[in-house]
Amino acid sequence: MTAKPDKKLDCLGLYCPEPVFRTRMELDDMKVGEVLEVVADDPAAEEDIRSLVKHLEQELVSVSKEGHAVRILIKKVK
Repeated sequence: MTAKPDKKLDCLGLYCPEPVFRTRMELDDMKVGEVLEVVADDPAAEEDIRSLVKHLEQELVSVSKEGHAVRILIKKVK
């Protein structure tokens, strides 16, 4: 079962640190319990966003690859 995202963040074509920076800003604006979907094609984005989620103590719901892009679902838990 995949959580249905409340918000989608398209970071295709953006390179570090832009995807992480935008993900952080979106998470800051969200309510606890909401899910953010981030789609990015920067090779560093997956690792950077994983680190950000861990640092912010949020929940990484899923990470899936779709071609050159990575799709990351993050649940705001605090």
